[in-house]
Amino acid sequence: MDFNHYEHCDRRQDDPGREDVSEIDPLIPLDPDPEVQERRLLRKLDKRILPILCLLYLFAYLDRSNLGNARLQGLPGDVLGGDPTGVLFDWVNSAFFFTYIILQVPFTVISKYYNPRIWIGYSAIFWGICSTSMAAAHTFTGLMITRLGLGTFEAAFGGSVVLYFSFYYTKTECGTRIAYWFGFAAVAGAFGGLIAYGIQHVKVSIANWRLLFLLEGTPTILLGLLCLFMLPDRPESTQFLTAAERKIAIRRMHKGTSGDFGAVVRQSHVIAAFQDWRIYVGGVIYFGLNCALASLSAFLPTIIGTMGHENAMAQLMTVPPYAMAGFVLMVTSYSSDRLQIRGPLLVCTSGIGGLGYMIMLGATHQQDVRYAATFLITSGTYSSIGLMTAWFSHNLGSETKRATGIPLYGAIGQIGAILGSHLYPLTEGPAYTFVLRSFFSASLLFLAALCALLLSVSFRLDNMQRDQQYGKPDPDGMVDTSELADKAPGFRYVP
Repeated sequence: MDFNHYEHCDRRQDDPGREDVSEIDPLIPLDPDPEVQERRLLRKLDKRILPILCLLYLFAYLDRSNLGNARLQGLPGDVLGGDPTGVLFDWVNSAFFFTYIILQVPFTVISKYYNPRIWIGYSAIFWGICSTSMAAAHTFTGLMITRLGLGTFEAAFGGSVVLYFSFYYTKTECGTRIAYWFGFAAVAGAFGGLIAYGIQHVKVSIANWRLLFLLEGTPTILLGLLCLFMLPDRPESTQFLTAAERKIAIRRMHKGTSGDFGAVVRQSHVIAAFQDWRIYVGGVIYFGLNCALASLSAFLPTIIGTMGHENAMAQLMTVPPYAMAGFVLMVTSYSSDRLQIRGPLLVCTSGIGGLGYMIMLGATHQQDVRYAATFLITSGTYSSIGLMTAWFSHNLGSETKRATGIPLYGAIGQIGAILGSHLYPLTEGPAYTFVLRSFFSASLLFLAALCALLLSVSFRLDNMQRDQQYGKPDPDGMVDTSELADKAPGFRYVP
């Protein structure tokens, strides 16, 4: 691999909106120790990439999940004619996932043809516009259109960000960074409850739920504009790094695998992703996790409300479960990077989430126990999704197969989110019939744990077979995955 080729290509991609540059190498010589150079580069990347992407995901999750809070602030009565059965609200909540599921795979593959900061930045701007437009909705149709638009532009964001992380972070670093990023979904759950609680007590000339959409959608547009100027492009073309730093970043990009150069989509790898049975097993795992997560995100405030608390207090009581989920997510993801295992931890966290639903199932009249169970559900589910995302960010081998496979299992999994959003209709309130529905959610999480065990064993057996046939490779060495992707003889899976 000629790294100098990477170094000198794409310097011609002039762009008036290009990210903050460092065109000329500093005169101060680099530290001769390669490890020190890498740590210095890693800190520089973290300081620039993580704040932007984490804040974007915070508002992405707020924008998709704030319907649960808006419901308690009078949205059904103002727009849905009261919606006594809850069916119209369920359809509005699910509309997001229709476009999100259909467009994830094509959008993530197409994103390889564009500069990441342009693709991600404009996606954020447009979904922010859709989110704020929900504040102006006066009919069921208006809400449906804005939710469909929100799903469209968030579909362009989610898969491309996970792919983007693999450009700059190795398999021993990606899990923790994805946890930082996805952890902001848990922060959004807690933060969203606090915002909703505050807005509930604000006296303004418009409905509280309209103010909620405005306050949570507007920052997304501003962050999208910031992204256009600040987010680094691909390692071989970014002007955020010096020439020497670009060389280091490109070498890191090829540790244990190999990256593409520039706007390349390998058709054979797209086909290979659709033929890989492991991606579909991953979809089953993601289906169960998203079913549990979506039902919780949309209905946790209402579920807590059934425990005898007023709406404002129900909003506030959603904060601690999400805060605990963020902490557990960070611990499990950091451990998975250090130990270089994903599957065994995913088995444990999925089981914890399933246990939470089983406790919810058996304690229908013990309100404190049911509230405690929500901590297990949020912690287990969020941690599992973080581990799952990090697992496949490396194990698909090539960029193109990742760009296809990650949104493919994600799209399958998001069908579970549609199901989850219909699990607790108002026709069964105010004391929801949790028995069958909680059992169903628990069963899906236990199934996810079983499938994670199957995948982990499968990855270990493949690694052992290749070690016996080809010998053990250098874990930091480049592996040519341009033809065979993860089937390359030198490639090893993270189990």
